[in-house]
Amino acid sequence: MRDRHMKADTKKRKADDNEAKAVLIKLQGLYLFMGLAGGIFNPYINPILVSQGFSSKDTGFIMAFGTLISVILQPIWGVLVDKFQKTRLVLVISLLVPAALAYFYNIQVYIILILIYTLCTVFQVTQIPAADSYAVTAARAANTSYGMIRLFGSLGTGLGGFAAGMYLSQFSIHMLWLPFLFFNILSALLAGTLPKQTSISSSSVTFSVGLAGLLRNRTFLLFLTGCFLVNQTLTAFNSFFVISFQMAGGSAAWTGTALLIASITNVPSMLAAAYVLRKWGHERTMLLAAGAYVLRWGIQWLWPSPEVMIGVQVLHGLSFGFFYIAAVEYVASVTGREMQATGQSLFNMVFAGLGGIVGSMLNGYLLDTGGPSVMYLACTISAAMGAVILYMVSRQAKEQRRVYPLL
Repeated sequence: MRDRHMKADTKKRKADDNEAKAVLIKLQGLYLFMGLAGGIFNPYINPILVSQGFSSKDTGFIMAFGTLISVILQPIWGVLVDKFQKTRLVLVISLLVPAALAYFYNIQVYIILILIYTLCTVFQVTQIPAADSYAVTAARAANTSYGMIRLFGSLGTGLGGFAAGMYLSQFSIHMLWLPFLFFNILSALLAGTLPKQTSISSSSVTFSVGLAGLLRNRTFLLFLTGCFLVNQTLTAFNSFFVISFQMAGGSAAWTGTALLIASITNVPSMLAAAYVLRKWGHERTMLLAAGAYVLRWGIQWLWPSPEVMIGVQVLHGLSFGFFYIAAVEYVASVTGREMQATGQSLFNMVFAGLGGIVGSMLNGYLLDTGGPSVMYLACTISAAMGAVILYMVSRQAKEQRRVYPLL
């Protein structure tokens, strides 16, 4: 009898392991296809709009408004997923709706473009959180790390950016919606094969109570301020790199090469992040990444040529890759389990939300009025200010660990 139970348990464990590996492979494919779709289309939204006669300032407002609405509505997605346990359905919808709307970026009506971008962003904003809810669980079940899933997204983004450059050497920029639609459909098909539900942890502290507690933490507020000043500069790459690169004389094909270099550097960064964080700690790793941001923008300010703008993209992994991973880990370490969800939500609202809104409007205006040099100078100054504030965070954290060694 005992042997029979042991064999049954062994068989069940093997079945569970096989299922976990299958889900892991599906998620790696999902992140790859999502990355391909985003890498092909997202960097070219601004050029599509500019090619229709709108200024960078106009497109910056479109993106800022869409990001603002998505930030406001993001908690609603979380409530829907938590209450109704429809992670898979939400993920599929978040992939198909932007894919179906992408063609309408070719409409030359400003109000309609604001509506289209806002709708796309409202749905896209939940893609990564919904996918991550699967990825974290799947990584734990398969006895691997989240980074081994997430790096496929960076790989896809890089390959997508390169493929878009090749595509645009043969087809019009207004036809980019076709490969975007294709890879989003593949992503949705893969997402539809995932398990129906995932184990999603919930916080025992309400959002309002947790938010009030975090806002009384001066060190955490300084951290958020530093993150905002650093990350608002990233829109100079995410939203305006293609335009600024072509203003400097770069071709469509070389644009794809630059985007490929930038995204591919995230792969080794994610693999090395765990070692760097153990050796340097969260605060010093963020300082290192902020310094890479300053160097990245400063070089493009001083030498705004296509060759330099391509070469400097090797700093993308060192800047964004290290900074984002270290910041997420920092939030996890200082907020504790009870306020984990609140802390990450607040961080994303400032880092991606407020930083994206201000960065889109400010950098769009600067690019339109002063050109790439003025935009990159402003980014250099902003990143440097963020680095100074993060240095203050590092000093305060060091002092707190000295006084309260058990924290």
